[in-house]
Amino acid sequence: MTMQLMGPHMTTTQYSRKKKNPKILNPAKLEKLRVQWRQFNKSCRKRHMHSVQFAEFNDYLAYINGTYKAPVSTAKPKAYEPPKVRETPYYPSLSNTVSGNGTRKEPMQYTGERKLLGIATMHKSNMVPIFEDNKHEAIEIARMRR
Repeated sequence: MTMQLMGPHMTTTQYSRKKKNPKILNPAKLEKLRVQWRQFNKSCRKRHMHSVQFAEFNDYLAYINGTYKAPVSTAKPKAYEPPKVRETPYYPSLSNTVSGNGTRKEPMQYTGERKLLGIATMHKSNMVPIFEDNKHEAIEIARMRR
């Protein structure tokens, strides 16, 4: 069995390009479409799409049939305006004659009465100071599980 290309009669005549005539609708179908039109407008309002709503029922029918053409907007876009530069007012400082840096900070020193024996590590990197008056704490830390 051989594979062949389809002839032009299969590809050019498959779909009709003619416009369809609008259907004549019965009153029950028209009432159903009116309900759908109201629901469509309501859902557009809920989604803040007020410009998409159809004011006329005939426009909605044309939209359903595929023959609706949206009106052309005549609004002109605004011209670009660069943002305004804010002018910062000049505020003079309190005194322009004072110059130099502040005084040097004194270095930190231990001035307490308790004497520090050392620093023990409890768990992982938990550093604990050991003072002379609490030697039993050092023994407890040394006996702890690791």
